[in-house]
Amino acid sequence: MQNAETVLSVLRERGRRGLPCNELYRQLFNPQLYLLAYGRLYSNKGAMTPGATGETVDGMSLAKIERIIDDLRHERYRWSPARRVYIPKGRGSTKLRPLGLPPWSDKLVGEVVRLLLEAYYEPTFSDASHGFRPRRGCHTALRDVANTWKGTVWFIEGDIAQCFDRLDHSVMLGILGERIRDNRFLRLMRNMLKAGYLEEWIWNATLSGSPQGGVVSPILSNIYLHRLDEFVETVLIPEYTRGKVKARNPDYPRTWERIRRARARGDRKAVHQLQKQLHRMPAGDPQDPNYRRLRYVRYADDTLLGFVGPKAEAEEIKERLRDFLQQTLKLELSQEKTLITHARTEAAKFLGYEITVRYNDRKITRGRRAVNGTIGLHVPRSVVSAKSAPYMQRGKPAYRSELVNEDDHIIVSTYGAELRGIVQYYLLAGDVFRLYRLQWVMETSMLMTLAAKHRSSVAKMARKYKAKVVTPHGPRTCFEARVERNGRKPLVTRFGGTPMRRQEKAALTDRQTPPVVVKRRQLINRLLAGRCELCGRTGAMEVHHVAKLADLGKPGRDRPEWADLMAKRHRKTLVACKPCHEDIHGRSR
Repeated sequence: MQNAETVLSVLRERGRRGLPCNELYRQLFNPQLYLLAYGRLYSNKGAMTPGATGETVDGMSLAKIERIIDDLRHERYRWSPARRVYIPKGRGSTKLRPLGLPPWSDKLVGEVVRLLLEAYYEPTFSDASHGFRPRRGCHTALRDVANTWKGTVWFIEGDIAQCFDRLDHSVMLGILGERIRDNRFLRLMRNMLKAGYLEEWIWNATLSGSPQGGVVSPILSNIYLHRLDEFVETVLIPEYTRGKVKARNPDYPRTWERIRRARARGDRKAVHQLQKQLHRMPAGDPQDPNYRRLRYVRYADDTLLGFVGPKAEAEEIKERLRDFLQQTLKLELSQEKTLITHARTEAAKFLGYEITVRYNDRKITRGRRAVNGTIGLHVPRSVVSAKSAPYMQRGKPAYRSELVNEDDHIIVSTYGAELRGIVQYYLLAGDVFRLYRLQWVMETSMLMTLAAKHRSSVAKMARKYKAKVVTPHGPRTCFEARVERNGRKPLVTRFGGTPMRRQEKAALTDRQTPPVVVKRRQLINRLLAGRCELCGRTGAMEVHHVAKLADLGKPGRDRPEWADLMAKRHRKTLVACKPCHEDIHGRSR
């Protein structure tokens, strides 16, 4: 049996060379892939969330992998319908979105399928695609726009209406069948897409869309929308890109000649006025019919095209995009969100940023207009107000009642993590300093929460927790909470102290893909060792999981030995024999 690294490496090479997959289903019989998938999934919060069958990661064993493989080998494996729940779209939001919760076995098989599909298809994906891909993310898409879209005249903002709910199953299976020539694997995928979901314990069919909450959904959506990338890159871009350089603007050399003559006669005032005209004047001819540029980037279902040319052709591109999505992919562009935006006078919205083309008629660097035509990334004003809203009541910062009973360390840590997440996302923006307003709102809310907890005042809390931190841009004031520990370094958490300065190389990327040489998780080695960590017995083992260490309870007479052992090792997993595992659950009940 080949190890997981070899299987994935072979698939990557076949994908890179454009070779078909004729025996992909057989790879699902490899236990090494399931151990790799288990090592990637067990630490996720959702691993302990039960699906429709109530199964979770708790009790994972090699025997369970063998049963799944046996069912797959005889084509007896059946996907269970996902348990559908509704969760808020964001913290403080009243809007809800559906989320599917599959059982653990489906998550495990789904992760193996995802590993195989990602290894095979990833080398074939377009460089313009940045969503749900390893070493790529929102920041790589935005940097691509900022670095290479200079001179853009029109932005075409594309948003596919309910994209992931409307992916056509027949189109999806047809796309997969073009390169995966394995009917058993295609039947498995069809059964997964048709598994349905349970809502209020009533089964509902999934007539379209990718499985919500399933680990395979991101790679399936990228395989589906790769057709859109190919259409734009092989049809639209070649048709709407021509000319090496723009023709010279005839007024530009004439103005230079007038400047030369004014200098010759010593008319400094005229030179100054003509130079101002020159700085406002493009060197290239903006109406050059022989020069066009079309650029494209996509993150998940959000697309952005930058076009250099007349608006009529931009409208034409938008309509051709709409027709392709309707006729080929059975999808529709959102009427409200698909816009054509003038790059210089308006701002396009993409991935939470506002994107413009900058012009500065005054700033000259070494005789050249330094920023004209370059892309500017900005923090939308609406983002500051929207992010501030959860920390305010009646227009003013307010304390958070759900945190009042928590430790000071947790309160400061919660606010600090939330602020860092927002600031780090907008570090590419030239006006990231706008988030200082958000920082002030969150800081006041945090101090009010601490004051409510200690029945004190905001000023006293500020004096108590204020500290200095050294940053690459010099010392900064922050708020710091410490938890002293005997014989160990104190736990330190901070709020603030992050310099809000633009970082051109800031990068937040999506989940990493397993490299060719995969480092096995320690838990997998413990499971393969086959030794009970409670009684020392050898043989078949199961893994006991807890969602968080706090579930183990506080030390004392009532806490069992197995919980003390997990707390001492600071682990949320314990490898145990079946009798010990049954005993653990008997005591926990």
